[in-house]
Amino acid sequence: MRYRWERGGTMKGGRMVRARRIGGVKWMLLTLFFVGIPSFVHADINDILLKFYPYATVQEEYSNNIFLSPNQSKITDYITTVYPGLRFFDLKPGGYGIDLDFSGGYNYYAKNNDLSYWGYQGRLNSWYALTSSLNFRLRDYLIRSDAARENQYQNLYDAQGQFIGNTLPDQYLLSTVRGVQAIYVRNVVEPSLEYRFGRENLVSLLYRNNIYRNENPLFENSTENSINPLLNYWFDIHNGITLEYLISFGHFQVSDDTLSQTVRSRYTYRVDPKLSLFGEFVFINEHYIGPTADYNVYTPTGGVEYRFSPTLTGTLQGGYFWQKTDNSSETSGPFFNVSLAQRGQQTSYNLALNGGYNRDYFDAQNLGFVKYYQAYGTINHNFTGRLSGRLTGSIEKTWYPAESDNRKDWIWDTRAGVSYMLFQWLTLSLEAAYRGTNSNIPSNDYTEFSAIFRITLARPGYQPGVMGGPTFGPIYR
Repeated sequence: MRYRWERGGTMKGGRMVRARRIGGVKWMLLTLFFVGIPSFVHADINDILLKFYPYATVQEEYSNNIFLSPNQSKITDYITTVYPGLRFFDLKPGGYGIDLDFSGGYNYYAKNNDLSYWGYQGRLNSWYALTSSLNFRLRDYLIRSDAARENQYQNLYDAQGQFIGNTLPDQYLLSTVRGVQAIYVRNVVEPSLEYRFGRENLVSLLYRNNIYRNENPLFENSTENSINPLLNYWFDIHNGITLEYLISFGHFQVSDDTLSQTVRSRYTYRVDPKLSLFGEFVFINEHYIGPTADYNVYTPTGGVEYRFSPTLTGTLQGGYFWQKTDNSSETSGPFFNVSLAQRGQQTSYNLALNGGYNRDYFDAQNLGFVKYYQAYGTINHNFTGRLSGRLTGSIEKTWYPAESDNRKDWIWDTRAGVSYMLFQWLTLSLEAAYRGTNSNIPSNDYTEFSAIFRITLARPGYQPGVMGGPTFGPIYR
């Protein structure tokens, strides 16, 4: 399922202020210094250098619709990108862990030279054990891009609040920039404390600062500050509860600022090590500091989780949601999540069918509360030790209750890619994609075909483990 916890308001006319650049790179450099102090103290210079993995990527991309414009006004181009990068990885079990990846370079448009720009992206996952039970974690996501559809950037957590990694590939925010270039910068910082008092019991407190700045004055800037405590407690081997609270403050350049609160409670009954049953209730209150109508969302659900094997897990969840606004309007519908995840050495896949509501804020459009149904699937297969491939596809039906034009969209995205390690230090990859939107508002229709050829040179042992980032999960954090 997909709970989204961005907060905000719809965009309205008025003045726009020029976007400001963000010093997000400083967060990463300071983290590498402070969180990495233990490794620098206990290791000599050779050990330290071995933890750095430099790499460089050259890619050529073709797009027949760089602005995702309606089909009658497409603009095609070839975009050449050259960007060096550096990954730092260090792990001391029971002590600390740092995984930092940063790259940046120039994006050159062959036909429309005035669109060329400098971009960068980075991701950090780090932790430090203050005691045997208390951990400090720091995560950061940073990007500067002109992507018309922004990658999902939230981290992925399980239902008990456990961090399980970055988001699945080829997942995108609902917001779509059409017809113009809009270079944006996003920096998301998440420091947290986690205290464990048993094998599965924990209390955590997470703070989130999410800054979005768009350099195109047609789109508004926004900032999110959230505080998110969570308790996960098992009374015995069979009975456990999860209690979570989120308070979020949203500041928008033009739209009404917001104060949002979310409460989630879940009871889990573990039948055996493979089978668990659960019931869950979610309440959301969205308060706008301005004339926009406030609303509440109520979502009771129940479900089952089953572990078919150590690498194969399935989830079945169903319920209903009601959104009620202060102006007496109401949106409701089924809420469901059916998913199957396989984590194998040779083949891994994620298949999901879900629906309910989404909340699109802190991005280019701030579309607000929407109702949706979606099918998603991705499969990765290692044909040999050198050759691998990935296939990803999604289709989504979305309704926009906040829009006065009764807008409805069908959105689809399909991608196929193959990667071959020619040498230990040289990898070649090729990817093709076809995506589009079919809307009852003709100006929102578009299709795009794109293809990317990529050459990556890297020190042997480099794994792009923290880049990518796109969330697809049940937690608000």
